[in-house]
Amino acid sequence: MYPDRVVSGMRPTGAMHLGHYHGALKNWVTMQSELPCLFFVADWHALTTHYDDPSIIETSTWDMLVDWLAAGVDPSQATLFIQSKVPEHAELHLLMSMATPLGWLERVPTYKDQQEKLADRDLSTYGFLGYPLLQAADVLIYRASMVPVGDDQVPHIEMMRELARRFNHLYGKEKGFEQKAQAAVKKLGSKRAKLYAELRSEYQEQGKAEALEQAKAMLDDIQNLSMIDRERLFGYLEGSRKLILVEPQVRLTESSRLTGLDGQKMSKSYGNSIALREEKDVLVKKIRTMPTDPARVRRTDAGDPGRCPVWQLHQVYSDDATREWVANGCRSAGIGCLECKQPVIDGILKEQEPMRERAQQYLDDPSLVRAIIADGCEKARKLAQETMRDVREAMGLSYS
Repeated sequence: MYPDRVVSGMRPTGAMHLGHYHGALKNWVTMQSELPCLFFVADWHALTTHYDDPSIIETSTWDMLVDWLAAGVDPSQATLFIQSKVPEHAELHLLMSMATPLGWLERVPTYKDQQEKLADRDLSTYGFLGYPLLQAADVLIYRASMVPVGDDQVPHIEMMRELARRFNHLYGKEKGFEQKAQAAVKKLGSKRAKLYAELRSEYQEQGKAEALEQAKAMLDDIQNLSMIDRERLFGYLEGSRKLILVEPQVRLTESSRLTGLDGQKMSKSYGNSIALREEKDVLVKKIRTMPTDPARVRRTDAGDPGRCPVWQLHQVYSDDATREWVANGCRSAGIGCLECKQPVIDGILKEQEPMRERAQQYLDDPSLVRAIIADGCEKARKLAQETMRDVREAMGLSYS
């Protein structure tokens, strides 16, 4: 019914590191050439855990945007914007909160997990409890069809789907809906109308999910349907409600937990990260001083690559021949640890070179980033306003 669209965002935590690049940004760069994408800075989300010290948010926002552009996110292909510059996010969040059961928020897996991990902060706030609802509003307001996430975020997308379903059930009622939907069916032509009726019956009476998908695909292929008739027909397939909010699908991203300098997952909070645009001399020093297999006390001691954090970086930055050379050389003590680290240094520098080049124009002229964001915020807000017109009307708040 609505065009396919991808939505994703990141909290502004400052400059990006290589873990962010391999875990998310590379996927964004790929997706932007496949589907319309909206990527946003989730500055309100940063307040859910840092409400007591928001001073870093503005600087972190612009630093992060430069890193996105340096990584290859292209504003001519994707819409980049800042969450708080599109106030409709907050409006939808507020309106959805009126009908969201409290238990749904409390059962989100990351709620208690994050409270334990961030025990040094007071997170007994509605902002923290309600962040999955704000996250849902961020996506639902653009009627996104897909959200790229890792396995650990799948429960959040399922909650978005449940919230959209509940909203449509409560507010998708339209006076005379069934009669209007049946009138729209007749506009399909006799052959398509018959197929539509058969598929609708198969789904509603027998629960055949494939019948629902086939019917949706048929409607997607029809070019001369008005948006309102299309909306009614999609809603009529599943029941007797209009589909105001779209249930997004998960797009699983390839898991890439890049190892940090100490062998743990790369994270600024662990102090083991490599910045996306790390200065060359700093990068070289960081890699050369990385710990290796503790068994290799002396140059002549044989080691085991499986116990060495550097080996994990070879999985990302070295080809098969280099990895074989490293593995054999380590086990036989044929190479020293500094020799082992050099291909990783070379690989990271090669990866970062075009990033530094792309970033430089924005560092030289920050107004370029401001212009990109101003344009992106305008585009995003127009889409958000379209959704909010329908939401207000459905909830009896249009006052027209």
